[in-house]
Amino acid sequence: MAIHEFGGPEQIEEIDVPDPLVGPDSILIRVKTAGVNPVDAKIRQGASKERWPHFFPLILGWDAAGVVERAGPAIRHLGEGDEVYAYCRKDYVRDGTYAELVSVRAPSVARKPATASWEEAGATPLAALTAFQALHDALQVERGDTVLIHGGSGGVGSFAVQLARSAGAHVIATASAANHDFLRDLGAADAIDYNERDFADAVRESHPDGVDHVLDLVGGDTLERSAAVLRPRGRAASVLVPQAPGALAENDIDFSYVFVRPDAGQLTAIAGLVDEGEVRVQVQEALPLADAARAHEQIESGHTRGKLVLNVA
Repeated sequence: MAIHEFGGPEQIEEIDVPDPLVGPDSILIRVKTAGVNPVDAKIRQGASKERWPHFFPLILGWDAAGVVERAGPAIRHLGEGDEVYAYCRKDYVRDGTYAELVSVRAPSVARKPATASWEEAGATPLAALTAFQALHDALQVERGDTVLIHGGSGGVGSFAVQLARSAGAHVIATASAANHDFLRDLGAADAIDYNERDFADAVRESHPDGVDHVLDLVGGDTLERSAAVLRPRGRAASVLVPQAPGALAENDIDFSYVFVRPDAGQLTAIAGLVDEGEVRVQVQEALPLADAARAHEQIESGHTRGKLVLNVA
């Protein structure tokens, strides 16, 4: 499922293209499921055209779970028939995962969680890696820390809540009231309804000394207003805001912009947490590949709980 020009979901159409080439250190995956992420819609709209070269026809999608069809001659740890999942971002945008086959370099690919369904595996790579890198690489969350997660019920947020809880942190998450039971089931100790009250007031009431970390998955002015609830020398990270806004800089907050990168080792660690029952993959809906446009309409609504997946096989 690809686009020939930037635009709305109606631009997505089925096309036939030659099979991908397989380099010496690459793996050809026969895709069973492909995760749908907000970045897919942004690529379709043309919002990312200043970041990477884009080539048409452009096959969408960066998440894949499937079976190794063929491995390049330099690959020793994976072979034909192995079940894998991958974050398939490249240095250009064209050969995505809304397809029967995708070729990707080995550092992007890991064995899928053994206990996960294909839908769960396909929903995991980008969102789980984003949460993992935000919490462990950027924020350096440790046992006993308090973490405020803005947007805890979405794709990245649902992983972040669970990963922070698994790391031994006290998790506070913001979401609409309808998602509070969902958040607590994932491991959030506190849930704040951003529609009913200011999150800063709620956090200061329950944690007058402030929190150790803030993870922003929402954007807007949420990150800057979070400076008011961080402890001195606290840390903040955002997947949407590339530079620390004034209030964070003025208060000497350690800020990181998280731009997720492929990492097979971290995917292996995440698979282990899934198989141990520490992390559950939240799939809201699995749709046929032909319904990619409808999946984009849903993801753009901003109200998905967990992840959307396309069934390719």
